[in-house]
Amino acid sequence: MRPHPAPPVILGNEPGSFPRSVLAERHPAIIRQVRDAFPYGPEAHEALDALAASCARGVVEPLPDDAHDRGRWRDWGLDDHVGRSWFDVPWLWSESYFYRRLLEAVGYFGPGPWAGIDPFRPFKLAELEGDETDRELAALDALADRTAEERGRALLHGSLWGNRADLGFRLSDGEAEGRAAVPGLVADDGEELWSLLDATDAGEGRTVCLVADNAGRELIPDLLLSAHLLEHGRCDRVVLHVKPYPYYVSDATTADVVDALRRLTGASGAAAGHGRRLWAAMADGALTVRAHPFSAAPLPFARMPDDLRAEFAQAALTIVKGDLNYRRLVGDSRWEPTTPFADVTACFPGPVVALRTLKSDVITGLDAATEAALTAAEGQSWRTGGTHALIQLRT
Repeated sequence: MRPHPAPPVILGNEPGSFPRSVLAERHPAIIRQVRDAFPYGPEAHEALDALAASCARGVVEPLPDDAHDRGRWRDWGLDDHVGRSWFDVPWLWSESYFYRRLLEAVGYFGPGPWAGIDPFRPFKLAELEGDETDRELAALDALADRTAEERGRALLHGSLWGNRADLGFRLSDGEAEGRAAVPGLVADDGEELWSLLDATDAGEGRTVCLVADNAGRELIPDLLLSAHLLEHGRCDRVVLHVKPYPYYVSDATTADVVDALRRLTGASGAAAGHGRRLWAAMADGALTVRAHPFSAAPLPFARMPDDLRAEFAQAALTIVKGDLNYRRLVGDSRWEPTTPFADVTACFPGPVVALRTLKSDVITGLDAATEAALTAAEGQSWRTGGTHALIQLRT
């Protein structure tokens, strides 16, 4: 139980706020990009245009009566939000429901010929196949002569800062890719993380769960970190939690995991070796992929179902990647930045660490001096600009 109640959840109705800009600007941009990325027919074009109009001026509409997951979404609060403005319901919920409706519009859930076609796949593949990915994979060769500890720390930070490649973030911030990451973190429990992983011996069925965020250039560092943990006995098994369907433009699905593994195995040098070991780990069960329906729920982890709670409870550590998953981990509320991270994650069923670059307003676990310095230097933009990051652990 939390020692004090959570503050109000974040809505998207505050003029000039970051959530409002996402709903009013980013979502229409995503619709336009998806509309142009495939030769969809008139029905899909009409549905996408209707979704754009609904987001701008309309209200939340129900799913079709025959939608396969209508009951699940009703359990997730659909009936409470139908008929209300997208801006007046919890921001986490409205964002998630937008992507569900977008998939409906392009026929992803079938039964027609567009069933199962990821509308974001061209953007994901373009990033995965780009020159920047080549350079990042080539950089792995330079780690070969480092100690295992040095390689582990480099791969941990690669996984952390890889989140800057988030495609959805770049849609609303065209300069994000070119900005350099600041060398310091607003919170850094990295050494405590390694100490936790060293605290128990491998060979005891020790599992690390990694809740992935984005595909492409972020997923590759996550896989490389997983390979390192397995190779050096930090765990016996990694369970990679991905989304059950395309979500938030670039969130990873099982198909994206396969694409990333093929990219690694098709590379040269050290990258190819990592790819082969990961491919073999998939074959023998040391690396498994999980796509639980709740991974695409518009709800905080505090409301996870019992089966998923049991999985995380049995893990030696759960690594939660990215901004969206951080919002789900701590609750998408207006916390005071100095609210202890351990307090807001107390209901998570096991040790958990957040690896996150900051791209939304929610933040916890900062000391007062750090918050004051950031605000004095940057106002509130440090919360959303993607140039700051954190590693926060709760054992």
